[in-house]
Amino acid sequence: MKTLILSANDFEDSELLVPYYRLLEAGYTVDVAAEKAGVIRGMHGYEVHAVKNFADVDPKEYSVLILPGGKAPASVRKDTNANSIVRHFFDNNKPVGAICHGPQTLISAGVLRNRRATCYRTVANELQEAGALYEDSEVVVDGRLVTSRQPADLPAFMREMMKLLSSRGVCVPDEYWRDDAAIPIEAPIKTRI
Repeated sequence: MKTLILSANDFEDSELLVPYYRLLEAGYTVDVAAEKAGVIRGMHGYEVHAVKNFADVDPKEYSVLILPGGKAPASVRKDTNANSIVRHFFDNNKPVGAICHGPQTLISAGVLRNRRATCYRTVANELQEAGALYEDSEVVVDGRLVTSRQPADLPAFMREMMKLLSSRGVCVPDEYWRDDAAIPIEAPIKTRI
């Protein structure tokens, strides 16, 4: 399975790196895309290699989209290719996670009307003006959309993303997690005292 992260320079380091490594750990291929392929730098100095530019992304190749925050979404949201990628994920009911300022890209793509969501506090008014149903919570799940407010919410954000992915058969093979699958449970070991 493949995950796509859309970002740019001045991303919030933890909001890109925590999902990146957690999804790698779960067995996903994770590609970072930016306006131009090459190195992008986080607000705290971490560097990440963007393997593709937005124009070269075929969103049909990806199962999951992550939109980290920081100052990067101010650039990402202006790119028409990035907005088209976001709309593809919503049109095809694929999982999307956005944290902090990441929902700004969702706003520009026009996909939040009547959707429950959260974001960094300075983006809340813009989120509501876009027609979203804003909630000030560490994580909000609306169907296949997971949003969070800030870096401190990353544990809740990733918990809900991974729960969504595993419950939808994206994280592990469908035949293992389908609704009628029996999950093997070992019998407790009896000990003698």
